Amino acid sequence: MTQSKELYDAILNGDAKKAYAVTQAAIDRGLAPMTLISESMVPAMDEVGRLFEAEEYFVPELLLAGRAMKSSMELLRPLMISSGQKFSTRVVIGTVKGDLHDIGKNIVASMLEGGGFEVIDLGADVAPEKFVAAVEERKPQIVCMSALLTVTMPAMKTTIDALASAGLRTKVKVLIGGAPVTSQYAKEIGADGYSENASGAVSLVKNLLAVA
Repeated sequence: MTQSKELYDAILNGDAKKAYAVTQAAIDRGLAPMTLISESMVPAMDEVGRLFEAEEYFVPELLLAGRAMKSSMELLRPLMISSGQKFSTRVVIGTVKGDLHDIGKNIVASMLEGGGFEVIDLGADVAPEKFVAAVEERKPQIVCMSALLTVTMPAMKTTIDALASAGLRTKVKVLIGGAPVTSQYAKEIGADGYSENASGAVSLVKNLLAVA
């Protein structure tokens, strides 16, 4: 069994310790970080998404797979930075101001990172100004916002308006999600897309980039 297959299986099974160990062994053998990402991590997280959509995996499995993937990235990210390698796409993500819920956001962030994207996670209760500052400083192609409470949903529009006021709205695609959020609401506030689950978010990001 190759280390690429071992890493794939470790992520699929949510085994963070195994993923870390296999990644370290692969690095020691001289495998390039992007090779591991493209041959093991992206396919594994794609399969996790497929299993979730088929209702064979549920939120706990998504969290475990995301944790395993992150354990690999802890080793790979410094190597990519030092060698000058870059991810193809940068994504800024956060739960909007007033909302402290972050499990859904964390799953989406993990799925995106496992999909080969660089993810800047701003955390929960993120003010519009912080989203604007992150876009100005990090220059992402995508901004993802999450809300789990109906009362915090208006912060999504406030953030989009803040991006527009700063002259940044046309520079990024905005994707929103969360339990009370709908595709209709996304249209109403001027977002570029909406997804009801984590795997759908990854697909939507890829579609938005393809269109762009």
